[in-house]
Amino acid sequence: MSAAGAMVVALDGTVLVVAQPSLQRDLAASLTQVQWTSTGYMVAVAALLVVAGRLGDRYGHRRLLFAGVLGFAAASAGIALAPAIGWVIGLRVLQGVFGALLQPATLALLRLAYPADRLGTAIAVRTGAIGVAGAAGPVVGGAVVAELGWRTVFVLQVPIAVLIAGLTLAVRTPRPDTFVRPRLDLTGAALLTIVLALGVHTLAGVPGRGWTAGPTLFGFLAVAVLSAVFAAHERRAAHPIVPAVVVRSLPVTASMLLLLAVTGGVFGALFAVTFALQEGLGLGPLAAGVRLLPVTVVMVFGAPLAAAALRRHGPRRTAVTGTALAALGVAAVARLGPDAAQAAACAAFALVGAGFATVMVTATGTVVGDAPARYAGVVGGLKQTVMNIGPSLGIAVAAGMTATGVTATAAPATGSTLPVMAGLVVLGLLPASLLPAGPAAGPSTGPSTEPVAQAGDA
Repeated sequence: MSAAGAMVVALDGTVLVVAQPSLQRDLAASLTQVQWTSTGYMVAVAALLVVAGRLGDRYGHRRLLFAGVLGFAAASAGIALAPAIGWVIGLRVLQGVFGALLQPATLALLRLAYPADRLGTAIAVRTGAIGVAGAAGPVVGGAVVAELGWRTVFVLQVPIAVLIAGLTLAVRTPRPDTFVRPRLDLTGAALLTIVLALGVHTLAGVPGRGWTAGPTLFGFLAVAVLSAVFAAHERRAAHPIVPAVVVRSLPVTASMLLLLAVTGGVFGALFAVTFALQEGLGLGPLAAGVRLLPVTVVMVFGAPLAAAALRRHGPRRTAVTGTALAALGVAAVARLGPDAAQAAACAAFALVGAGFATVMVTATGTVVGDAPARYAGVVGGLKQTVMNIGPSLGIAVAAGMTATGVTATAAPATGSTLPVMAGLVVLGLLPASLLPAGPAAGPSTGPSTEPVAQAGDA
């Protein structure tokens, strides 16, 4: 159920990229409007993930997952029937709202359903499922769009989401030993939502406007000011959006920073490579995607191995190894030329996939496993937020560097972009070294001053 919920979101994102050109022609939309079908969704998701996780902690994660997948299905059906691009953009934003509701719940339910010693395996399955969706999306989407049109892509999402909703009702999950129904601080929720929405929107605009443009600088300044206001409010709030026990958890904080660095470097590198393959070497989107397939394939098969390594060697050694593999992979890709042997390219991309899968499984397992069960939702929301901000940051940096460095004979690794991305991944070694040295002993259980109530939903 958790893996299926995560897959439907991952599949939606990858399929949309393939469907966008057909959508643009059919609805006579501008390039900016088409970009907003992705940007609007991304901003809505990133802005609401933490708040959605907090709502799940209060009202029950099954309820949030159920509402999320049904809303996701309804929005998909609406997009399939949309008469104009404005409707598509609005419904994509709405779809992002429901996507935010369901994503933290998929992690929180794993936290409640599996003990600490089995959590890594469950997360590995979830990671592999996301990898399968990411790999299948362009192929399935391309075939569906070519034969049946872009609207069919969204029609097919409806029965899948409804099936997941049915599974959500059928499958029971245990409740925390002490169920806490936390109050929702509306002021803190509003401040955090604005900060995250503005931050992601500003990052998403960097490739088009640049880092020094007025809107970019103003956006980052506003984010900094509002972040300070939010932090001050959280310190005074009786029921902060991010509980103090989560803020004080070194494993959780280190895992978040690790994910930020590694996702930023890896996604920035993949963006630069895709850009160079298509603009520099003249490959089509599908051909470029096939070149990158080893990343996803190794992720799928490497995730269970990463879970086994996590159980045996603990988070610190596993995360450091995974970060090093990802950095070496990006550095190896940087050395590839236009005439590089296929075996060398596959090996380099496989290193990236192996390292990324290892970091994902380790950091996610540490984040979810260390947090008290009563805060599983908000921690899942924080993790998913980082998974949106990290790639946005990496792509923004890579786009600014790649735009001026591609020529007609460019190699997949153009200029200094990939070495910089490898350096960004290397920065992840510091938080990786702060993770627990031995196998996880179980989740932390910080004291709570919030009232305990009976669980209205398990």
